[in-house]
Amino acid sequence: MSNPHWIYTQTIKTFAAGAEPGFEDPGELAATWGKVWGIDNDVGRIREILMHRPGPEMGVVDPAKRLPEIGSFGDPAVGWYYQSDSPPDIPLMQRQHADFVAALEAEGVIVHHVDGDAGNRLKQVYTRDPLIMVKGGAIICRMGARIRRGEELAITRTLGRLGIPILRTINGTGVMEGGSFAWLNPRTCAIGVGVRVNRDGAEQVREVLARQGVELLIVDLVGYDIHLDVSFLMIDRDLAILNPMGLPYSFLEDLKARGIRWIETDPADNGWIVNSLAIAPGRVLMPEGATNRTLDRLAAAGVTWVTIPYAEVQKNGGGLHCSTTPLIRDPL
Repeated sequence: MSNPHWIYTQTIKTFAAGAEPGFEDPGELAATWGKVWGIDNDVGRIREILMHRPGPEMGVVDPAKRLPEIGSFGDPAVGWYYQSDSPPDIPLMQRQHADFVAALEAEGVIVHHVDGDAGNRLKQVYTRDPLIMVKGGAIICRMGARIRRGEELAITRTLGRLGIPILRTINGTGVMEGGSFAWLNPRTCAIGVGVRVNRDGAEQVREVLARQGVELLIVDLVGYDIHLDVSFLMIDRDLAILNPMGLPYSFLEDLKARGIRWIETDPADNGWIVNSLAIAPGRVLMPEGATNRTLDRLAAAGVTWVTIPYAEVQKNGGGLHCSTTPLIRDPL
């Protein structure tokens, strides 16, 4: 009697087992997962993106709960803080977020929204942090901020609905937040290590990247800066915008060694200017508040931009970049 396993695996190529092509191969992804999910750069044209509209979670903010020692509203017992001198204007937040969504859609981007919510965690609008997109899928983070832990579950459910592969979940004592992760080019990434990201979390990301032939640079953040995207953003194939006061000089040397130029923000700029979003090579969505000096530098480099009013959302602790995770970008 013929061996059925031999017949199954050897007689017809379609039935055969095999490791090649690799998981991240575009044809393999399209055939198995329906789309070529993932990114390998931070400036290719965005095709699909993940966002969360500010919603019922903002109702946790109680104007009677003032923490004067940190200049914010908050309740350590419940686990929330809102870092502003005035309570949130929730309808205005929602309008500004909706206008941001509309600007992305006007650029041809498909916007996906997170399924459900994560309770009263009022930072959910900042979808950048609970996940990282790499080639072939996502890495689910483990939030460094304890008041944000639990957002990861809603993100995981959303990725499941969309059919996006999850390549790793940060575990053990690792902590990682996506705002501290950046693609410099298709072969190199950077992670800012500091109060929200530790080396354990960064090394777990490195393990995934190493299988894809991608180098990881560790950047020691300055003082209590929480994320790399506070001070650094790629905006074209070999061009970044950055605030040098928030970065170690060694990182600037790493950029120069890789042929990456940069534009320095002006000290008088709105502090959220670096936290913009490249939607295509040399095309950026940015918040209001850049000085003419910074805009002139961008124009001289051939960068174009659209300005998005976003001040009310920024009061919650994050900007345009924080509020998005691109799921698919064009390769460079």
